[in-house]
Amino acid sequence: MWSINKRKPTPTEAEHILRVKALPCSVCDAPGPSEAHEIRQGQWFSAVALCTSCHRGPMLGLHGQRRMWSLRKMDEIDALAITIRRRLA
Repeated sequence: MWSINKRKPTPTEAEHILRVKALPCSVCDAPGPSEAHEIRQGQWFSAVALCTSCHRGPMLGLHGQRRMWSLRKMDEIDALAITIRRRLA
């Protein structure tokens, strides 16, 4: 879903988002393609690679009850660190 208040990414940001989406999930390691979750809306370089379940799942997901996140003892910054590490590898 696209927010009307969110600015469109620059070409460099769009390239970064495509690469993040190609990564496995930073929480459960499900193979890509993944969804790109921005920690802060519109800050494209803070995007985290998440599978649908870990992103929008009602029980496991970040926008749900966050059970997978609790099981892994992770927050968004932990997932961002994994995404960055994988993106740079």
